[in-house]
Amino acid sequence: MSEETLSAAERTAILRDSLGVGLATGAYGVSFGAVSVAAGLSVAQTCALSLVMFTGASQFAFVGVLAAGGTPLSGGLTALLLGTRNTLYGLRLAPLLRWRGVRRLLAAQVLIDESTAMSMTRPTTAAARVGFLGTGVSIFVLWNLATFLGAIAGRTLGDPRSYGLDAAVGAAFLALLWPRLTDLRNRLVALAAAAVALGIVPVSPAGVPVLAAAGVALLAGVLTRQPDPTEFPEPPR
Repeated sequence: MSEETLSAAERTAILRDSLGVGLATGAYGVSFGAVSVAAGLSVAQTCALSLVMFTGASQFAFVGVLAAGGTPLSGGLTALLLGTRNTLYGLRLAPLLRWRGVRRLLAAQVLIDESTAMSMTRPTTAAARVGFLGTGVSIFVLWNLATFLGAIAGRTLGDPRSYGLDAAVGAAFLALLWPRLTDLRNRLVALAAAAVALGIVPVSPAGVPVLAAAGVALLAGVLTRQPDPTEFPEPPR
Protein backbone atom coordinates (compact mmCIF):
# COMPACT_ATOMS: atom_id res chain seq x y z
CA MET A 1 0.00 0.00 0.00
CA SER A 2 1.50 3.35 -0.98
CA GLU A 3 2.00 6.30 1.27
CA GLU A 4 -0.55 8.35 -0.75
CA THR A 5 -3.39 6.22 0.62
CA LEU A 6 -3.03 7.89 4.01
CA SER A 7 -5.50 10.67 4.64
CA ALA A 8 -4.32 14.03 5.94
CA ALA A 9 -6.01 13.33 9.28
CA GLU A 10 -4.27 9.95 9.63
CA ARG A 11 -0.90 11.40 8.74
CA THR A 12 -1.36 14.27 11.21
CA ALA A 13 -2.37 11.92 14.02
CA ILE A 14 0.67 9.68 13.49
CA LEU A 15 3.05 12.64 13.28
CA ARG A 16 1.56 14.15 16.42
CA ASP A 17 2.23 10.96 18.36
CA SER A 18 5.70 10.63 16.82
CA LEU A 19 6.69 14.18 17.71
CA GLY A 20 5.44 13.66 21.26
CA VAL A 21 7.74 10.68 21.62
CA GLY A 22 10.53 12.64 19.95
CA LEU A 23 10.27 15.51 22.41
CA ALA A 24 10.22 13.25 25.45
CA THR A 25 13.10 11.07 24.30
CA GLY A 26 15.23 13.71 22.61
CA ALA A 27 15.35 15.87 25.72
CA TYR A 28 17.03 12.98 27.52
CA GLY A 29 20.13 13.67 25.45
CA VAL A 30 20.99 16.45 27.91
CA SER A 31 21.85 13.76 30.46
CA PHE A 32 24.09 11.96 28.01
CA GLY A 33 25.94 15.14 27.10
CA ALA A 34 26.67 15.96 30.73
CA VAL A 35 27.66 12.41 31.66
CA SER A 36 29.90 12.01 28.61
CA VAL A 37 31.87 15.15 29.41
CA ALA A 38 32.06 13.98 33.02
CA ALA A 39 33.60 10.71 31.79
CA GLY A 40 36.43 12.64 30.15
CA LEU A 41 35.26 13.05 26.57
CA SER A 42 35.39 16.44 24.89
CA VAL A 43 32.32 18.29 23.66
CA ALA A 44 33.23 17.38 20.05
CA GLN A 45 33.70 13.69 20.89
CA THR A 46 30.42 13.65 22.80
CA CYS A 47 28.52 15.18 19.88
CA ALA A 48 30.20 12.78 17.44
CA LEU A 49 28.97 9.81 19.48
CA SER A 50 25.38 11.02 19.26
CA LEU A 51 25.65 11.73 15.55
CA VAL A 52 27.30 8.46 14.54
CA MET A 53 26.29 5.89 17.16
CA PHE A 54 22.82 7.29 17.96
CA THR A 55 21.49 4.64 20.28
CA GLY A 56 21.03 5.79 23.85
CA ALA A 57 21.72 2.58 25.75
CA SER A 58 24.96 1.93 23.86
CA GLN A 59 26.12 5.51 24.28
CA PHE A 60 25.53 5.45 28.03
CA ALA A 61 27.26 2.07 28.22
CA PHE A 62 30.34 3.38 26.44
CA VAL A 63 30.81 6.46 28.60
CA GLY A 64 29.88 4.49 31.70
CA VAL A 65 32.74 2.06 31.15
CA LEU A 66 35.14 4.94 30.54
CA ALA A 67 33.94 6.72 33.68
CA ALA A 68 34.60 3.54 35.68
CA GLY A 69 38.18 3.40 34.43
CA GLY A 70 37.68 0.90 31.63
CA THR A 71 39.44 1.01 28.26
CA PRO A 72 37.83 2.35 25.09
CA LEU A 73 37.93 -1.21 23.71
CA SER A 74 35.88 -2.66 26.57
CA GLY A 75 33.50 0.29 26.32
CA GLY A 76 33.12 -0.23 22.60
CA LEU A 77 32.44 -3.95 23.00
CA THR A 78 29.81 -3.24 25.64
CA ALA A 79 28.13 -0.68 23.40
CA LEU A 80 28.26 -3.07 20.43
CA LEU A 81 26.68 -5.88 22.42
CA LEU A 82 23.81 -3.67 23.56
CA GLY A 83 23.34 -2.42 20.01
CA THR A 84 22.82 -5.87 18.52
CA ARG A 85 19.11 -5.58 19.29
CA ASN A 86 18.88 -2.98 16.52
CA THR A 87 19.83 -5.69 14.04
CA LEU A 88 16.82 -7.71 15.12
CA TYR A 89 14.65 -4.61 14.74
CA GLY A 90 15.92 -4.23 11.19
CA LEU A 91 15.06 -7.81 10.29
CA ARG A 92 11.54 -7.28 11.59
CA LEU A 93 10.97 -3.91 9.92
CA ALA A 94 12.51 -4.59 6.50
CA PRO A 95 9.46 -6.41 5.09
CA LEU A 96 7.11 -3.86 6.66
CA LEU A 97 8.76 -0.64 5.47
CA ARG A 98 9.84 -2.11 2.09
CA TRP A 99 12.66 0.32 1.45
CA ARG A 100 15.55 -0.54 -0.83
CA GLY A 101 19.00 0.79 -1.61
CA VAL A 102 19.98 4.20 -0.28
CA ARG A 103 16.67 4.75 1.48
CA ARG A 104 17.14 1.60 3.54
CA LEU A 105 20.70 2.65 4.37
CA LEU A 106 19.57 6.08 5.57
CA ALA A 107 16.67 4.61 7.54
CA ALA A 108 19.11 2.37 9.42
CA GLN A 109 20.59 5.46 11.09
CA VAL A 110 17.30 6.20 12.89
CA LEU A 111 16.46 2.56 13.66
CA ILE A 112 16.05 2.70 17.45
CA ASP A 113 13.64 1.41 20.08
CA GLU A 114 11.16 4.25 19.71
CA SER A 115 11.01 4.40 15.91
CA THR A 116 10.55 0.63 15.83
CA ALA A 117 7.72 0.74 18.37
CA MET A 118 5.96 3.57 16.52
CA SER A 119 6.00 1.70 13.21
CA MET A 120 5.43 -1.97 14.06
CA THR A 121 1.90 -1.36 15.32
CA ARG A 122 0.74 0.35 12.12
CA PRO A 123 -1.67 -1.55 9.84
CA THR A 124 -0.13 -0.44 6.53
CA THR A 125 3.29 0.23 5.06
CA ALA A 126 2.32 3.86 4.49
CA ALA A 127 1.42 4.41 8.14
CA ALA A 128 4.48 2.49 9.32
CA ARG A 129 6.78 4.68 7.24
CA VAL A 130 5.29 7.90 8.60
CA GLY A 131 5.52 6.62 12.18
CA PHE A 132 9.08 5.41 11.68
CA LEU A 133 10.40 8.58 10.06
CA GLY A 134 8.42 10.98 12.23
CA THR A 135 9.74 9.37 15.39
CA GLY A 136 13.27 8.57 14.26
CA VAL A 137 14.06 11.91 12.64
CA SER A 138 12.55 14.01 15.45
CA ILE A 139 14.52 12.09 18.09
CA PHE A 140 17.72 12.28 16.03
CA VAL A 141 17.50 16.07 15.71
CA LEU A 142 16.46 16.72 19.32
CA TRP A 143 18.84 14.15 20.82
CA ASN A 144 21.83 15.70 19.08
CA LEU A 145 20.80 19.21 20.01
CA ALA A 146 20.23 18.16 23.63
CA THR A 147 23.58 16.32 23.67
CA PHE A 148 25.39 19.51 22.68
CA LEU A 149 23.58 21.58 25.31
CA GLY A 150 24.23 18.94 27.99
CA ALA A 151 27.91 18.72 27.07
CA ILE A 152 28.32 22.50 27.26
CA ALA A 153 26.48 22.62 30.58
CA GLY A 154 28.52 19.73 31.98
CA ARG A 155 31.74 21.42 30.98
CA THR A 156 30.66 24.64 32.72
CA LEU A 157 29.67 22.88 35.95
CA GLY A 158 33.17 21.55 36.57
CA ASP A 159 33.67 18.33 38.56
CA PRO A 160 30.34 16.48 38.17
CA ARG A 161 30.90 14.43 41.31
CA SER A 162 30.25 17.58 43.32
CA TYR A 163 26.66 17.49 42.04
CA GLY A 164 26.16 13.74 42.11
CA LEU A 165 26.27 13.45 38.30
CA ASP A 166 28.63 10.48 38.56
CA ALA A 167 25.57 8.42 39.48
CA ALA A 168 23.71 9.46 36.32
CA VAL A 169 24.89 6.49 34.25
CA GLY A 170 23.44 3.97 36.70
CA ALA A 171 20.24 5.99 36.94
CA ALA A 172 19.98 6.13 33.16
CA PHE A 173 20.32 2.36 32.82
CA LEU A 174 17.71 1.85 35.52
CA ALA A 175 15.33 4.17 33.67
CA LEU A 176 15.87 2.21 30.45
CA LEU A 177 15.43 -1.15 32.19
CA TRP A 178 12.48 -0.45 34.47
CA PRO A 179 9.70 -0.27 31.83
CA ARG A 180 10.74 -3.72 30.55
CA LEU A 181 10.35 -5.49 33.89
CA THR A 182 6.71 -6.25 33.19
CA ASP A 183 6.66 -9.99 33.84
CA LEU A 184 8.27 -12.54 36.15
CA ARG A 185 10.67 -13.87 33.51
CA ASN A 186 12.20 -10.46 32.83
CA ARG A 187 12.53 -9.77 36.55
CA LEU A 188 14.30 -13.05 37.20
CA VAL A 189 16.69 -12.48 34.29
CA ALA A 190 17.43 -8.96 35.56
CA LEU A 191 18.13 -10.25 39.07
CA ALA A 192 20.41 -13.01 37.76
CA ALA A 193 22.30 -10.60 35.52
CA ALA A 194 22.73 -8.12 38.38
CA ALA A 195 23.99 -10.87 40.69
CA VAL A 196 26.59 -12.04 38.16
CA ALA A 197 27.75 -8.48 37.47
CA LEU A 198 28.09 -7.63 41.14
CA GLY A 199 29.83 -10.93 41.86
CA ILE A 200 32.65 -10.36 39.39
CA VAL A 201 33.17 -6.62 40.03
CA PRO A 202 36.01 -7.23 42.55
CA VAL A 203 37.95 -9.51 40.20
CA SER A 204 37.38 -8.06 36.73
CA PRO A 205 38.31 -4.89 34.81
CA ALA A 206 35.74 -2.13 34.29
CA GLY A 207 33.29 -2.98 31.52
CA VAL A 208 33.50 -6.75 31.93
CA PRO A 209 30.64 -6.95 34.49
CA VAL A 210 28.30 -5.29 32.00
CA LEU A 211 29.31 -7.77 29.30
CA ALA A 212 28.78 -10.66 31.73
CA ALA A 213 25.33 -9.37 32.66
CA ALA A 214 24.42 -9.11 28.97
CA GLY A 215 25.66 -12.67 28.51
CA VAL A 216 23.25 -13.84 31.20
CA ALA A 217 20.38 -12.19 29.31
CA LEU A 218 21.45 -13.78 26.01
CA LEU A 219 21.73 -17.22 27.63
CA ALA A 220 18.29 -16.84 29.17
CA GLY A 221 16.88 -15.90 25.78
CA VAL A 222 18.36 -19.01 24.16
CA LEU A 223 17.22 -21.36 26.92
CA THR A 224 13.66 -20.01 27.10
CA ARG A 225 13.10 -19.51 23.38
CA GLN A 226 9.94 -21.14 22.14
CA PRO A 227 10.61 -23.32 19.08
CA ASP A 228 8.97 -22.34 15.82
CA PRO A 229 7.05 -25.35 14.40
CA THR A 230 7.96 -24.26 10.87
CA GLU A 231 11.66 -24.67 11.63
CA PHE A 232 11.30 -28.39 12.32
CA PRO A 233 8.52 -29.70 10.08
CA GLU A 234 7.40 -33.24 10.53
CA PRO A 235 9.02 -35.63 8.07
CA PRO A 236 6.76 -36.89 5.28
CA ARG A 237 5.01 -40.12 6.08
